[in-house]
Amino acid sequence: MDECKQFRTLKERGEYVELRFMVQAMLHGFQVSRPWGDSSSYDIGVECGSRILRVQVKSTANRTGVGYCCSFRPNIRRKKKYSVEQIEFFAAYVIPQDAWYLIPSSVLLELPRQQGVRLCPMGPHRKPYYKFECYREAWDLLRGD
Repeated sequence: MDECKQFRTLKERGEYVELRFMVQAMLHGFQVSRPWGDSSSYDIGVECGSRILRVQVKSTANRTGVGYCCSFRPNIRRKKKYSVEQIEFFAAYVIPQDAWYLIPSSVLLELPRQQGVRLCPMGPHRKPYYKFECYREAWDLLRGD
């Protein structure tokens, strides 16, 4: 899929992926909102009962061996690291596979700092690569299920 080639910048791609996330969340029955500007620590708010869950949206098209490498670090302009007090979930979109991962921030932010994690939506591989597969299309986690 050459979907990524249509974007002139990573920021433009990020905006597209945020829109994709909002559409998918709405299709799963959630109400969504977007904070004004780029100064918030999260990208999208997802209503869950009386709460609004803060979601940081990431994407990847970077194939590495048996999966795709996705970084969960803040962009260069944002100096501070993410924290569980700022974000409840990360939503990672593997663009070429059209696959979403909804990962609680506590899972990713408690990992030792690393370049990224490997997401493997293509099918069975060696066991260590399945670490995040339980979060693929895990929209019910946003409901608390």
